[in-house]
Amino acid sequence: MKRFTKEENSWMFYDWANSAYSIIITTAVFPLFYKASAMKAGVSASDSTAYLGYTIAVATFILAMLSPILGTIADYKGLKKRFFTFFFILGLISTATLAFIPSDQWLLLLIFYTLTAIGSSGSNVFYDAFITDVTTEDRMNRVSSRGFGLGYIGSTIPFIISIAIIILAQNEVLPFSTTIASKIAFLITAVWWGVFTIPMLKNVYQRYGIEREPKPIVNSFRRLGNTLKEIRKYRALFLFLLAYFFYIDGVGTIITMSTAYGSDLGITSTNLLIILFATQVVAAPFAILYGRLAERFTGKTMLYVGICVYIIVCIYAYFLKTTLDFWILAMLVATSQGGIQALSRAYFAKLVPKKNANEFFGFYNIFGKFASIMGPLLVAITAQVTGNSASAVFSLVILFIIGITILFFVPEPKIDSNHTISA
Repeated sequence: MKRFTKEENSWMFYDWANSAYSIIITTAVFPLFYKASAMKAGVSASDSTAYLGYTIAVATFILAMLSPILGTIADYKGLKKRFFTFFFILGLISTATLAFIPSDQWLLLLIFYTLTAIGSSGSNVFYDAFITDVTTEDRMNRVSSRGFGLGYIGSTIPFIISIAIIILAQNEVLPFSTTIASKIAFLITAVWWGVFTIPMLKNVYQRYGIEREPKPIVNSFRRLGNTLKEIRKYRALFLFLLAYFFYIDGVGTIITMSTAYGSDLGITSTNLLIILFATQVVAAPFAILYGRLAERFTGKTMLYVGICVYIIVCIYAYFLKTTLDFWILAMLVATSQGGIQALSRAYFAKLVPKKNANEFFGFYNIFGKFASIMGPLLVAITAQVTGNSASAVFSLVILFIIGITILFFVPEPKIDSNHTISA
């Protein structure tokens, strides 16, 4: 396989840029910062975990509603980059704003966290769709997987800096509190995200799309309606989206709720941060490995492998008791977290008509986001009803079982030179 092109590298580098947000805001520092803020306000551990779950559900619902509409409009030539830039800036500014919110304002923290999530996820809708513009079908598995690998590697740098600042502040080596240290981590995230998005903004362009026409919004709704009416023509694509709806629900929920779950088990903040750092390091080579194995055994086979690993994770999580158990769980997640997401993105990209990539990635996003509503809600409700976070995580196993079952019935698509799908 030839070396990666400038456009491919610039596209992949956005994973490097945006993954700082994923680890520091979504997974590690912000959840701990928020949990501490809620605790000071007298909110119980299970309730604060539930409120975080509800917040994630609200943010994903908003984006899920917008994605297909925005994606359909963005299929007009020249608009994809504009939508990407808007959501990127929204996420960047709201992430930086987290650093200036008083630490005792836990509700305000959740409101701005919602804006960061909309910005990050919204930019990713259009970023994912750009894969059809920057590479070819035969290179998508490797390009997508390498993007995730770069993301894991790149996220470790600001994460190490943030962990070091927080730990040094905890041990009073630095002359400020842990609260200030966490806020510095939010600013580091914003700067990292902004600086390393520049290659994407400069070198990646929309190659495929439809010509602009009068009344673009009205016609976009019309095209969206026609796609829904003709969904039977895309049987393989629709079945894949249905399978993806269930299994990515479990993946996303475990990513977003893992730190809160570990905190509920009594694992210290320092140990959680170190474990999450190790997870990023291990996940990077495994994401790339999934891409290479997919070229040998097919992407669908490797998706089976990843889902099976997550079923084991859910079962093992139910019996979790010690920090060592959490280490083992984290390493299991690390082996498949990036691979399952990268191959899902590449598999779907091979199915979609290139000129309507944004519209179809809007559906890809809405399925993923609606799934992300169901998962956190399931965890939140189960946690409150049972008072046990372990039972909530275990309940996710059913989503992976449904997902892998439907995936089995997804026919292998044949894509001809005109990018017409048949199954």
